[in-house]
Amino acid sequence: MKPAVILVGADKGGVGKTTISRAVLDYLASKSIPARAFDTESPRGALHRFHPHETSIVDITETADQMKIIDTLSDSAAKATVIDVRAGQMTDTLKALRDVGFLDAVDDGQFTFVIVHVLGPSVSSLGEIAEIAPFVKSAHYFLAKNHINDTTFFEWDPKSYASYFGDVECAGEITIPKLDEMAYEQVELNGVPFADFVAGKQGSFVLRGYVRTWMRNITQELDAIGLHTLIAPELRRA
Repeated sequence: MKPAVILVGADKGGVGKTTISRAVLDYLASKSIPARAFDTESPRGALHRFHPHETSIVDITETADQMKIIDTLSDSAAKATVIDVRAGQMTDTLKALRDVGFLDAVDDGQFTFVIVHVLGPSVSSLGEIAEIAPFVKSAHYFLAKNHINDTTFFEWDPKSYASYFGDVECAGEITIPKLDEMAYEQVELNGVPFADFVAGKQGSFVLRGYVRTWMRNITQELDAIGLHTLIAPELRRA
């Protein structure tokens, strides 16, 4: 299978990008798909805190760090590379990927490119969609609504929706359900992957149960968009 890059980002902060990146890494591990990650929240990355063994912290604007990501895609034992994009840096990251030739390589079929665009709760997110439209033509582009903080999302006016999606093809939507506040807080305090928290024997059975159910729901969402078969097509035949 060809190397895959999963870019998780938004041009707005506070939308829960890293939570989704963490969930994606747990999901890939559950499917036995080797993965690595790059945290662009340099110098101190939130993703690295929870997944230190798989994650390197990089500055995506630096050429040397771009080389760490792109030049190693074909050589890495990891078949999926998750990039957790720093808040406000999604458009700039996509421009960098274009300028180094990565998007052309995706066009040529050398890599699989998946974009998970995490929406904010306001209509301004539609403007983000328009901004990144020129960079997603060869990507599998998904919109994600993250309810982790009890966020209420706007209802799109059909005409506005159509005008913004005129130049971009969305492959599907992902809904990240709300997680019980106390359960989420305990995972944060423990500083471990969600899957490790569930597998642990210490602490509250109830809180582990809430996280387990939440992860099961996310797995259903990611299965529904076929994320595992985009990354590892042979799983479709298994």
